[in-house]
Amino acid sequence: MALGMPGARQDSHFGKRDFRVGSRIFLTLPEPGRAVCKLTPDQQAMLLETEPGLAAAVPGGWGAKGWTSLYFDGAERATVGHIVEIAWRNVAPRTLRDGGSARH
Repeated sequence: MALGMPGARQDSHFGKRDFRVGSRIFLTLPEPGRAVCKLTPDQQAMLLETEPGLAAAVPGGWGAKGWTSLYFDGAERATVGHIVEIAWRNVAPRTLRDGGSARH
């Protein structure tokens, strides 16, 4: 899903798989069944309210900045795809974002 976003590539962050646009990380896979997504604090608050049990703020300062754990095992594929797209949009340059998302 993450690699389907325009300009996305796979790399590594502290030995864990991550996905980026340029040098900016929008998603990491720290452990099986969990992704960490780059959301804004407002996006995180909305997700926690609308999808209880699917997500949690990362503990500490990173979570306060919007970094969010997404527990995707058993989650609706469309919901996870939407969250991945939001995280991608948060780091993608305008030229990629304005070109449209991977999901029209």
